Amino acid sequence: MDLDLCKRMLETALDEARLGAAEGGVPIGAALFTRTGELVSRGHNRRVQEGDPSIHGETDAFRRAGRQRSYRHLVMVTTLAPCWYCSGLVRQFGIGAVVIGESRTFRGGADWLRENGVEVIDLDDRECRALLEDFIAQHPAIWHEDIGEV
Repeated sequence: MDLDLCKRMLETALDEARLGAAEGGVPIGAALFTRTGELVSRGHNRRVQEGDPSIHGETDAFRRAGRQRSYRHLVMVTTLAPCWYCSGLVRQFGIGAVVIGESRTFRGGADWLRENGVEVIDLDDRECRALLEDFIAQHPAIWHEDIGEV
């Protein structure tokens, strides 16, 4: 995939992460696009806001996309490497590619996705990393709850 297109798509996910932070939640955003860059849906982690542990950024964007005949042509763009739960969603529904804002803070299932034929592009974006690092420093208990390390 074209890196400039990936960076433009990441801006939508970053907007969602910022929205989540403004709402008092975990600043992780995601969006689903076609491979040509057409926005299908967007979402953000709303676990804290909704009291629902299953509303990760990727699952929120996925649910908002509605039913699709196929997901192979879609690209999941997320500000952080997807956790195992969200990586499983990508595999279960055959989403063809994942663009990751950053994976230094949390590696998640990025390698597993690659090993299983999913195109994974890690942009190692500084703003994505700073958003999450600041959140973790301020709210370590919520972060550890989110990634299952309570």
